[in-house]
Amino acid sequence: MDQRTLSHLLGISTELAQQLPRVNEGDIGAFTQALVRAVQSAVTADAIAVLRCEQGIAYPLACSGLAPEAMGRRFVIKDHPRLAAIAGAQQPQIFAADCPLPDPYDGMLLATAGALPVHACMGFSLYQDAQLVGMITFDSLTPSAFEQVALPMLVMLQSLVAAHFATALNLAALSEQARHGRAMLRELSHQSYTMIGNSEVMQRLKQDIDLVANSELSVLIQGETGTGKELVARRIHEHSSRAQGPFVQVNCASLSEHLAESEFFGHRKGAFTGADRHREGKFLVAHGGTLFLDEIGELPLGMQSKLLRALQSGEIQPVGTDKPQYVDVRIVAATNRDLRQEVEAGRFRADLYHRLSVFPLQVPPLRNRAEDIVPLAGFFVEQLRKKLGVRQLVLSAPFLKQLQAHDWPGNVRELEHVLSRAALKAKHTALAQDIVEVDITHGVQWQASAAQAPADNPYSEATSVPAAQTLKAATEAFQKNLIKARLQANELNWAATARELSVDRANLVRLAKRLGIATLKKLT
Repeated sequence: MDQRTLSHLLGISTELAQQLPRVNEGDIGAFTQALVRAVQSAVTADAIAVLRCEQGIAYPLACSGLAPEAMGRRFVIKDHPRLAAIAGAQQPQIFAADCPLPDPYDGMLLATAGALPVHACMGFSLYQDAQLVGMITFDSLTPSAFEQVALPMLVMLQSLVAAHFATALNLAALSEQARHGRAMLRELSHQSYTMIGNSEVMQRLKQDIDLVANSELSVLIQGETGTGKELVARRIHEHSSRAQGPFVQVNCASLSEHLAESEFFGHRKGAFTGADRHREGKFLVAHGGTLFLDEIGELPLGMQSKLLRALQSGEIQPVGTDKPQYVDVRIVAATNRDLRQEVEAGRFRADLYHRLSVFPLQVPPLRNRAEDIVPLAGFFVEQLRKKLGVRQLVLSAPFLKQLQAHDWPGNVRELEHVLSRAALKAKHTALAQDIVEVDITHGVQWQASAAQAPADNPYSEATSVPAAQTLKAATEAFQKNLIKARLQANELNWAATARELSVDRANLVRLAKRLGIATLKKLT
């Protein structure tokens, strides 16, 4: 094969590669049209067609020189001998001018008027992983049109076209999956992350969210545990220009100091013991979208300076490499702590606080928006109805009054949990009834007193130990009860509990394990 032919084939490969990014947007039509033009520059023919093959059917994706009706044809491969011969061969097939086999395009070439049969035909199959995915056919009304075509050139053309065609199909499939996934995510997000409430404080919060959403400002969401700070973060993302990008959440309270850098920025294989492969950090995963830093007040001081550098420069450096990477992320952070007090106490960097709190948002506790309790209850009840598989689930008037009378120290999350327990009890007592009513007999009276007990005396349970014990047993009982009480008060957050008890988190976990304390979904 001469240098000129090789150079031409290289040009075809380059042209097809340049069309692949369009496929990533789902535009496989543009690629197949480019494919027709590319092979037409290598082989002269009156008609060329690119066909997709699936489940024994071949159908045109793009063609040149064929009647428009050809694009609507669906060929059963086994019913068309020439297509079957092309599909079953790994090498290009050139049919003799006097071949008696019928051609699927007889009478459809535009090169001349009339229903004339095709006189020259050839084609080659396109395989991916031993599976037929397509074929390209060449037809001409000149009987000797393909006699001078060099077979080695055709073989090389087949090879490079098959590779690009398979890549195009894969990109198109991935693009379709991504669109489907994004559509499902939007639907699920709308159902699961709806902000309920029309109280005055909630209306102001929604207005502030809508105001800041379309900006690129960093947002600091503050509020008590269970108020719905994550919902606020998701609403900001969904109403922003980055809504089509990823929303990536990082729970800073769960990050140990020596792994936090890898979690944020990623690492390279061999960067440290246990790094057996490359791993992308959350910053890179969130590129083009929003990075939600939940419980930012729990982030170790040593990691705060590294996070600040990334926010200032827009660059990250994975552990184990010296090469920085640019990332485009919008930062939304949340905390249930007063970060100003944390700054004054030296537990949080002032410069990071000011970088994060460009636009602060305060999420009101449920006790400050009591008029939203009933709408929230209705929202949760409808979700519970579906989960429990009952036709109708309703709340009695006395039960609603009891809900409104409670001060909800656990906020919206506590309301959801109380309703879940009450609905389950109501279903159990209602047996096979179509309409299940939740009333005060299934209700929250004992929950209210239990929730308020820690506020009255957070150490009451810890100090309740039998008198007839040895000093060691009494000490261990006190430690166990105290740790359990503070874990419960801190929503099972080990880092917050350790800070409150002024002990190292790792030491607290070891002590709790020795005392027989384990946290799954509840204390045991």
